[in-house]
Amino acid sequence: MSDTITIRPAGRDDVPLVLQFIRDLARYERLEHEVSATEAQLAEALFGERRYAEVVFACDGGVPVGFALFFHNFSTFKGRPGIYLEDLYVRPEARGAGIGKRLLAHLARTAVERRCARLEWAVLDWNEPSIGFYRSLGAVPLEEWRVFRLAGDALALLAGSPPAQR
Repeated sequence: MSDTITIRPAGRDDVPLVLQFIRDLARYERLEHEVSATEAQLAEALFGERRYAEVVFACDGGVPVGFALFFHNFSTFKGRPGIYLEDLYVRPEARGAGIGKRLLAHLARTAVERRCARLEWAVLDWNEPSIGFYRSLGAVPLEEWRVFRLAGDALALLAGSPPAQR
């Protein structure tokens, strides 16, 4: 790992860069068509009155080459918060230099400092390089759990709201 790698929190001026990293990750995951986030939405979510998520950048010589977006969840069984890693991405030209591990180590330290019970995330089932990397760190897949999602019209319907106009 390079000694020039540093981790820093994102600032309000970094919102365009955060959105670019999100788009780059979506392209890698073959989900670019799913990205509808705007800079204004991200600015409000990351730096508004109620901060819903946080972002850190991995920088090589001061240049951002990776990022992690995360937020707190809560374990009722443990009675303590956790950290959920929503996005982790390292630019292709920077891969293999330990940057992903540095980002995850930073999040692990953050979780320990904040007295969190765990750090968790999801990975696409086809992403074998990432799955192997996570296993090498000691992470274990929770095979017995399934992720469910309500979104769009189904979310509106359950909430008793009219479906979004398309």
